[in-house]
Amino acid sequence: MSEINPAFVLQSIKSVSFEDREIPKLRDEYDVRVHIEQTGICGSDVHYWQRGRIGDFVLNSPIVLGHESAGTIVEVGSKVKNVKVGDRVAIEPGVPCRRCDHCRSGAYNLCDDTVFAATPPWDGTLQKYYIVAGDYCYPIPDHMTAEEGALVEPVAVAVQICKVADLRAGQTVLVFGCGPIGVLCQAVAKGYGAKKVIGVDISKSRAAFAENFGADGVYVSERSLNPNLDPVEASRENAEKILKQFGIEEGADVVLECTGAEPCIQAGIFAAKKGGTYVQAGMGKENVVFPITTACIRALNVKGSIRYTTGCYPAAVELVASGKVKPSTLITHRYKFKESLEAFEVVKEASEATLKVMISGVGV
Repeated sequence: MSEINPAFVLQSIKSVSFEDREIPKLRDEYDVRVHIEQTGICGSDVHYWQRGRIGDFVLNSPIVLGHESAGTIVEVGSKVKNVKVGDRVAIEPGVPCRRCDHCRSGAYNLCDDTVFAATPPWDGTLQKYYIVAGDYCYPIPDHMTAEEGALVEPVAVAVQICKVADLRAGQTVLVFGCGPIGVLCQAVAKGYGAKKVIGVDISKSRAAFAENFGADGVYVSERSLNPNLDPVEASRENAEKILKQFGIEEGADVVLECTGAEPCIQAGIFAAKKGGTYVQAGMGKENVVFPITTACIRALNVKGSIRYTTGCYPAAVELVASGKVKPSTLITHRYKFKESLEAFEVVKEASEATLKVMISGVGV
């Protein structure tokens, strides 16, 4: 076994480095040590790198980046029962306190004391070895690759979004955004039996990808809406165009907003049918102009979604293992561990051609 634990560390805003750290020790008898084999880069990783904070989570000391990972278990605590040395696992990166009311209800994504990988002050998974609670590791079958195991994380995010929406078979679903989370929501919705799933994006290439990945149809919106209208009215007009094109003038049963862009948020409210459900998953500006009167008059169920709750990770593993959702199709770039900075630069550029960027582990 190597005597060092190479790690990709965010030292401060826009400053990263490679460090050779000590091999981490199990914190208690319920922990496991995982040799990380694949890690996907998430927008939140880049956000911390470039801005040093997301909401109340502020970078005050160095942290290891990365939280979308899979690997092989190389050590287990004496009381771990669900996995063993040699198991290949997808890692759920947030371990809650398990004792608060949120945790006891199953909504552990709301736990204030969650230890979440690569969220200050906690280290992430872009290191050779990572310590995590054994019951937050999920064995993956032999036919699943480590890349697919790592991408269980964004699939679980999509599962949670659809869960928050109480998405059911036979519904019409409109998804704003054809980036990774948007297209995964589209695929999960189809996997759950949605009658019609429509994707919306300003990128022709991403919309085309979505149509081949999971959407029944796509709408490419103009980057600049009608300049002769008030911005909110322009968003209303855009929503009406979307609904008309796909023959759902009464509105979508479910709207999933995965961009965080203000015009999409507004259009999403206008595109929802009376009594329908609107879920906000994308995060952009902290404050936006929101058509609240329309939401009230239409008696919409407006909800927010963050991370995942009880059952999301097992469901995501099953969706990937069964082939109903194929997240590896999203991979556009692959890098070795020592090329991590280059990989982050690619994600920061946010090219239309970039969907999912993967980094292989040390010694893989």
